[in-house]
Amino acid sequence: MTTDDMQKFGKESMDMAMTSFGAWTKNTQAIATEVSNYSRRSLEGVAAGWQKLASAKSLERAMEVQNGCLTSSCEDLVAEASHQLGELYLDLAREAYTPFEGMLGKASGMK
Repeated sequence: MTTDDMQKFGKESMDMAMTSFGAWTKNTQAIATEVSNYSRRSLEGVAAGWQKLASAKSLERAMEVQNGCLTSSCEDLVAEASHQLGELYLDLAREAYTPFEGMLGKASGMK
């Protein structure tokens, strides 16, 4: 391997690393934004649940409200984790790996 080849390889490696780092940064920011938005929605739901609970006229009604709030909260969490966040994490993995695909192809062809 000549000096020029080594320089070219070093430059390509740095470019791939920077592209991958950019994908990590962008996708991590999207994940943080989604988690923040979910947290805000969740707190709003808890506040609404407390208002309903405070206005309950009987113990039976209070238990119904509490059960409904817990069920809704759990369903929202599962939906958030399995759909929105799952897709964002998949995007992160795909975009961070993409720059290295070409390098792996070259490495396997060098045998």
